[in-house]
Amino acid sequence: MKPNRRQIFTVGAAAAAATVAASTQTATAGPAATSSADAIEFATTTSSTGPYGSGVAGSWTNTSRAISTAAQFQKTRQANGVFMFGDSISVQDGKALAVRLLNRNGTQLAVNNWSSRPTSGAVDALQQAASAYGLPRRVLLASGSNDIFDPPKFAAQVARAISIVGQNRTLFWVDLQVVRRSVSAPMQLADQRNSSWLNMQLYDAQEKYPNLRIIRWAEWLWVKPYRLVNYLRDGVHPSVPLGQDARNELIVQSLLG
Repeated sequence: MKPNRRQIFTVGAAAAAATVAASTQTATAGPAATSSADAIEFATTTSSTGPYGSGVAGSWTNTSRAISTAAQFQKTRQANGVFMFGDSISVQDGKALAVRLLNRNGTQLAVNNWSSRPTSGAVDALQQAASAYGLPRRVLLASGSNDIFDPPKFAAQVARAISIVGQNRTLFWVDLQVVRRSVSAPMQLADQRNSSWLNMQLYDAQEKYPNLRIIRWAEWLWVKPYRLVNYLRDGVHPSVPLGQDARNELIVQSLLG
């Protein structure tokens, strides 16, 4: 019998957690230096493990961000490019993604990326963009890393995003892999469990909404567990350029496929 997506995630999560836990003390972070945006992705969590084991999220409103101008959003909408809404991973990788898309076939990208922001805030930004500019036929959500602190709220935000995008557009969503190397082993296991919980909510939503397409970053990492070390410099953010190039290429292939 062919395993279903839920079984794949369960097995993959266990393997990923074991790999990351075993490598925490020896892994190198990769060639890129940590930028201020990357450093504060989870800096607002408290020492409490919280109700789900990963800690408690704090305020994100004063963290680093990368937001396109109104003119860029309007230009992208007119060119039927891509609107992107993400967190600190996208603050780090968004510019390189825009260059890759433009060089590949001229696709324009407008972004609203904000470090430490949970998906509720990303969907708020999507709603604001839809009201202000209208939406192109492709919308990219690269959000969810900061939802490990409260996973049960995630599914409602996915459904909300789908309702904003509507049936005649495609919503692309990058799935999640979060196991912070800077936290204790029990918290790392909670991070992996909560990442997998969020991913299962995405895949459950995909069964309901045919215009939701998931970009399988987590699954790509799990296929060869050494990638969890080499392509993630801190267990969350892609290494630069290795992980950044790999993740952005997955995104580009999905958007243009």
